[in-house]
Amino acid sequence: MEFQIKQFSELSIFELYQILQLRSEVFVVEQDCVYQDIDFKDQKAIHILGFKNEKIIAYTRIFKPGDYFENASIGRVVVKESERKFGYGHELMKVSIEAVKSAFHQDKITISAQFYLKKFYEYHGFIQIGETYLEDGIPHIRMDRN
Repeated sequence: MEFQIKQFSELSIFELYQILQLRSEVFVVEQDCVYQDIDFKDQKAIHILGFKNEKIIAYTRIFKPGDYFENASIGRVVVKESERKFGYGHELMKVSIEAVKSAFHQDKITISAQFYLKKFYEYHGFIQIGETYLEDGIPHIRMDRN
């Protein structure tokens, strides 16, 4: 998989369409969750795009401290369902963590993780902070990485 890191203004219309389609496919349709994905935070984010055969199959967005949480953050972590068996989620997280360090010179990262992915994020050095809470009807936990 090839990764590209882009500011919102650098995304092509075609790339933005693929990102929104992938996020909708997974977060709305697959997870059967009606929520407002287009939240006007994409404009502040740096976007990590994972390409396979010229198609976006993995994606995250990262934020500097204060734009989402008090710490730098990673969000909208998504891999196309048919591509998950190849370990692309782990590659995506490694690239995203390095992008936070490079872009914002930050080591402390906060995420709002879906609870069922706790072990996945723990593998990448995140630890649970606080109790489980509902976000868009799905159990989530705050996790920090130092």
